[in-house]
Amino acid sequence: MEICQQILEKIKEYDTIIIHRHMKPDPDALGSQVGLKALLNHHFPEKTIKAVGYNEPTLTWMAEMDTAQDSDYQGALVIVCDTANTARIDDKRYHQGDFLIKIDHHPNDDVYGDLSWVDTSSSSASEMIALFAENTQLNLSDQAAELLFAGIVGDTGRFLYPSTSARTLRIASSLREYNFDFASLTRKMDTISYKIAKLQGYIYDHLEVDENGAARVLLSQEILKEYNVTDAETAAIVGAPGRIVDVSLWGIFVEQADGHYRVRLRSKSVPINEVAKEHDGGGHPLASGANSYSLEENEVIYQKLKNLLKNK
Repeated sequence: MEICQQILEKIKEYDTIIIHRHMKPDPDALGSQVGLKALLNHHFPEKTIKAVGYNEPTLTWMAEMDTAQDSDYQGALVIVCDTANTARIDDKRYHQGDFLIKIDHHPNDDVYGDLSWVDTSSSSASEMIALFAENTQLNLSDQAAELLFAGIVGDTGRFLYPSTSARTLRIASSLREYNFDFASLTRKMDTISYKIAKLQGYIYDHLEVDENGAARVLLSQEILKEYNVTDAETAAIVGAPGRIVDVSLWGIFVEQADGHYRVRLRSKSVPINEVAKEHDGGGHPLASGANSYSLEENEVIYQKLKNLLKNK
């Protein structure tokens, strides 16, 4: 694959490489970012390679971020993984390097970077990093394989989402051949805390579902405090409504500290990303995120979700 060779040649040119990903990271954001770092450290130990961004407390078991000084960006190569648009890049110094590369699997609505590799057929950015290693004949370290496997598992919903292709399964199988504690990793990714289990019960008790299968639930700041969960921790229950046979698509409206709402949108078959784009968001056809700035806007979004099924 020519783009992989182009990326590799750029990597060889630079002594300092700084890798970014999106804000509020999920396992794929970290898996692709730190998996790439582990791959490059394995082959280019003489280079300075840093992964930067916020340390998400729920995912520090995967990796902790490096500290980069402003001066580190001078003459550096910057790579941004798993981030569709510049507004969501964690650490706004990404543009201060000498050369910028985008590696992403979301729709390419925000074109950025001096070199861009966008592959919407990939289940995850982690799958793309594994493909990059395969196409450039860079063998993975055990650490890199584990991180990439975790990223793929996270973004495919443990291989349940439609984005899981035959290639995804082939790559996951090849990663499984490396030496890491597979059972421990998958248990960690499938385990939830007691407070999240209780929040999941709240979701089921308060889920509103219309006659066509459009569902929603609102998690206010009061509910988050009552259950002692953070916005990031609510990611663990996003898939819960989809287990109900009568639910076709759904929105989880999570109130933020400043009063606006983070809207997590999911669907089993009908694309919902256009609704997300209309409300300060975007993402995949069946998994997107948006932002709402009032209860009234929440109602507008839910009405649009209901209309998608009415007009199906």
